[in-house]
Amino acid sequence: MSEDLEGKIALITGANKGIGYEIARQLGSRGATVLVGARDIGRGEEAANKLRLNQIDARTIQLDVIDQKTIDSASKQIESEFGKLDILVNNAGILSDGDRLPPSQVDIETLRHTYETNVFGVFAVTKTLLPLLKKSTAGRIVNLSSGLGSLTQNSDPNIGLLFDF
Repeated sequence: MSEDLEGKIALITGANKGIGYEIARQLGSRGATVLVGARDIGRGEEAANKLRLNQIDARTIQLDVIDQKTIDSASKQIESEFGKLDILVNNAGILSDGDRLPPSQVDIETLRHTYETNVFGVFAVTKTLLPLLKKSTAGRIVNLSSGLGSLTQNSDPNIGLLFDF
C-alpha cells in the first residue's frame, strides 16, 4: 500500500458503487481515509465494509446531493470528526431514460430532476463543504461528468443528442 495520501480525508459522493466506489478504493489504497457518500446508508455501509476488508480506512456518510439537510449533516459530521476535508470528489449523478431521448421527447420533470442532481447537487455539496476544504493545506475538488456534460460531443451533429429533434 502506498502511503502518499496518509492523513488525508476524502469524501466521494455516490461512492457505494461504480466509478465512485473505485475512486474510493484507489484513494484508500494510497492511504487516505475515505468517506463513502451514499443516499442509502445501508448500501454505503456495504461498500465501506468491502473496502475495510482490503485494509482501507472507510467510513460511511449519508449524503443525498439533492437534500440540503443531508449535505449539512455530512459537513457537520466531517467537521466534528476530522476538522477538515482534503479531497472532495463530486461523483454522484444520474442518467435517466429521458437523457437518452431527443429533447422534444423529454418531459420537463425528468429534465429538472437531472439538473437538480447533476448540476445543482454539485454546487450545493461544494458550497457547503468549501469551508472544510479551506482548512486543508492543499484542498482539492474533482468533478466527474458523463458525455452529457461534454459541449463538444453535444454540439457535434454526428454524436450529440441535445440537438436531435
